[in-house]
Amino acid sequence: MEPLRSDPVMAELLDEHGPLELVPADDPFERFVVSILRQQVSMASAEAIRERVFDRFEVAPRPILDADEAALKEAGLSRQKVEYVRNVAEAFLEREYDHAYFAGMDDDAVVDELTTIRGVGDWTAKMFLLFCLGREDVFPVEDLGIRSAMRTLYDEELSRDAMVDHAARWRPYRSYASLYLWRATE
Repeated sequence: MEPLRSDPVMAELLDEHGPLELVPADDPFERFVVSILRQQVSMASAEAIRERVFDRFEVAPRPILDADEAALKEAGLSRQKVEYVRNVAEAFLEREYDHAYFAGMDDDAVVDELTTIRGVGDWTAKMFLLFCLGREDVFPVEDLGIRSAMRTLYDEELSRDAMVDHAARWRPYRSYASLYLWRATE
């Protein structure tokens, strides 16, 4: 973690929060659904919807495709998120996504693959890299929490491009840097 320690701000976060772990999800589909639920909503809203969805449905590709659309909406999914979750379910079934499917792919190839699914953009694909696959060198500049932490900790005027440039010094541990930035905003 020397690249993180060489940045004084990041070193302070490491000391303050201690070691953080990046653990791949046991069930990539479940974690993918969580990322879709978190798109463009507050964490509190996303968590409430997640609880309802996971309580009421078996969160696996076939059961999600078979679930009644009205019941999914009653659990808190918008019409659009019902579509997105179902698109991901179809992709998991058709392409047989699992950890092994992505094992030989670099991060850019995974993002390219996943963003072919309607409703999956760069942010969601990067959340998959981080939390489903446990990739160590992902910097999700698309995330509001990441940008907010960067502007608070480094410079209020930082553009996204400048953030990406700054984060390059944290290679090959930008995922861990992201975890610390999220902690800084909690």
